[in-house]
Amino acid sequence: MLPKYSGSLINKLGLTYPLLSDPGYSYLEQLGVVFSLPEDLIGIYRDLGTDLERFNGDDRWRLPLVGRMIVDSDGIVRDARFFADHTERAEPAETLARLVSLLPRTSP
Repeated sequence: MLPKYSGSLINKLGLTYPLLSDPGYSYLEQLGVVFSLPEDLIGIYRDLGTDLERFNGDDRWRLPLVGRMIVDSDGIVRDARFFADHTERAEPAETLARLVSLLPRTSP
């Protein structure tokens, strides 16, 4: 999604954290997690009013795999999980445990 659409998504979902954007999917392509939609699915998306050309800023009709990336404040990816099946998701408890494991350790 182009950065100009992030604000409306943040408002719609009530997010309190920034969304990262990868116009053209150049970074996600390096990770190997982008796929092209087949023609029949493009037709279904169009029939549903989903305009990936407008949201992505190109006419390639591609999407990233569903997934989760944990990026630290220095921009380093600390964890990534992607799923070929769009109905699979990282469990919130697993994400929270991974975040906690990345916190700096302090001595008692």
